Amino acid sequence: MNVPLFDPTTAIDPLREQIDAALLEVSAAGQFILGPNVEAFEQEFAEFVGTAEAIGVANGTEAITIALRALGVGPGDEVIVPSFSYYASAEAIPPTGAVPVFCDVDPVSYISTAEQVKAVVTPRTKAVVAVHLFGNIAPVAEIEALGFPVVEDCAQAAGSVGPDGRPGALGSIASHSFYPSKNLGAFGDGGAITTSDKELAERVRMLRFHGSRDRVNYEEVGFNSRLDEIQAAVLRVMLPQLSQWADHRAAAGQRYGELGLGELVTLPQATAGATPAWHLYVVATDNPDQLAEQLGASGVEARGYYRSPIHEQPSMRAWRPQQATLPGTDQAARRHLAIPISATISDQQIEQVVDATRAALG
Repeated sequence: MNVPLFDPTTAIDPLREQIDAALLEVSAAGQFILGPNVEAFEQEFAEFVGTAEAIGVANGTEAITIALRALGVGPGDEVIVPSFSYYASAEAIPPTGAVPVFCDVDPVSYISTAEQVKAVVTPRTKAVVAVHLFGNIAPVAEIEALGFPVVEDCAQAAGSVGPDGRPGALGSIASHSFYPSKNLGAFGDGGAITTSDKELAERVRMLRFHGSRDRVNYEEVGFNSRLDEIQAAVLRVMLPQLSQWADHRAAAGQRYGELGLGELVTLPQATAGATPAWHLYVVATDNPDQLAEQLGASGVEARGYYRSPIHEQPSMRAWRPQQATLPGTDQAARRHLAIPISATISDQQIEQVVDATRAALG
């Protein structure tokens, strides 16, 4: 049996009839932009996350940019962001006119601590992007205690739960992605911004629609960034299943540990009080690419994601740290390997992954 790294289809197979009906309703209604499904999903998603407001946007990357703009980030400002993350976490910063400043991560949790953020604060620091990477939960309250608003990057953390609530309700404002492979995935691009600050929410709604509140007067140069009715309709069918899917992902991570995988590789460590709905289950080992090749020969898909941290990417050359090193980032980039996990991964598949790892490393 082959064990895929991702399985975004099996979980939604029982929902096909509901999804098809929802799509037909959208088609028949003929309203495709900012219609009743978007409005309803915004309310339902805000309730799930635990915020007063949710605003649908076109994708998770623009969600970060718009959230930063809503906070007043602009030219001359600096925004702190982990270098060990998906590229979009930093890519979203320069369109505001600000520049990214890269901080380190803990190489076992893959999360930036408040101390690591504090180490790169300067007089120009305006905000922090805290990434809930792989579904783990960043210490948002500790970071905000440094005196800066936090934009939570929740792209990989839908369904995770922490001691203070869900990602998306822990800081000033948060971005979410509904890319199809995410824990809550649409049938195309989609994103959202959540906040309990009414003024920030109003500003986000203005910015997502060309900088206009009334479609007549344009206060700022904004964005054409709106979640469409088709994606909202699909997401409304899936959202009630998210908690169940998240529980299965969390249990799968626990099962890997119970079967002794931690004797072979370093398992990801959840941050204090967190129950991550692992979007990716990322272990660490000294020769990860060699292990991935050996697992592949056994029918188990595995891969490294961020071998080159963001600050090493060609487009980020101008903002690379000049002197400071990022040892946790370097270690995580060198040693990490994502192994299979999904909302429907079976015990048999998990056992096959562990057996194949044991055979490769034993």
